Amino acid sequence: MTSNQPPPSLLVLAAGMGSRYGGLKQVDPIGPNGETLMDYSLYDARKAGFSRVVFLIREEMQEVFDQQIGRKYANKMEVEYAYQKVDDLPEGTDIMVCREKPWGTGHAVWCARNVLKGSPFAVINADDFYGAATFSALIDSISSFVDYGSSDGKMIGSMVGYLLKETLSSNGSVSRGICKIKEGNLQSVEEWSGIAHSESRISGKNSRGESLFLSGEETVSMNVWAFPKTVFSALEGELKDFIETSQDLTNDEFYLPTAVDQWIKSGRAVIQANLASCQWMGVTYREDKELVVNSIKQLIAKGSYPSSLF
Repeated sequence: MTSNQPPPSLLVLAAGMGSRYGGLKQVDPIGPNGETLMDYSLYDARKAGFSRVVFLIREEMQEVFDQQIGRKYANKMEVEYAYQKVDDLPEGTDIMVCREKPWGTGHAVWCARNVLKGSPFAVINADDFYGAATFSALIDSISSFVDYGSSDGKMIGSMVGYLLKETLSSNGSVSRGICKIKEGNLQSVEEWSGIAHSESRISGKNSRGESLFLSGEETVSMNVWAFPKTVFSALEGELKDFIETSQDLTNDEFYLPTAVDQWIKSGRAVIQANLASCQWMGVTYREDKELVVNSIKQLIAKGSYPSSLF
């Protein structure tokens, strides 16, 4: 990483509705002193070397979000906000439908383009626990980007994946990006839905709506990525294509993994792939919370985290 380049930022996607959870799970207390899952991610990110965080939220969330999350980091990291707005679309886009819910994770990242100020950055979800090793892997991958993300005309990025069987919920189905990896690089990522245990097996629906069984050993994307600053022009192109080809602009979502998959297939990007050496945890459903709370207690007892992060 050259000295004249800006340090990498951490983009935290926190604009989701939390419809299955039934509330703003981004600010729901998990730790013994009211810590959120996001607090544990930021603790690990700071230790890994991230000094700047950008929270991507809905504008109406800012007051409660800043009170419960942002202000805690005023003296620990550089903190900024970006907003996911339904009407924040590429210039010249003409949408003739009434859209209420966010456009999806790909659009969310694109909405942070002006706040990230030309720095390379990593992306995570606000409501997932990724483990300390994940953030070290992100920092290392950003440091290895050739010229901050370009080689032979291709954009260079990275992702950290997890084993499918370790990312399921016992309280309902989940959606995951099923990844194919070869020689350390991501070959494809396909959005699957309705993934759940079915008797003694795991089943789900692929992007074509076909119901199939999965082994559980598949690598899945949990929205952990690292990108160079050049990613926004590529994202804008995919966003325009999505709007032009969508069959239902009222409900369809522009997923970040889908954009990445298109870049790989068209030869425009090389995405380095790392398998996480730690276990993911999350609260897709409210019933998941108890398990995560107990798991955090165990990590504290092992000395992985202090009893209070603040």
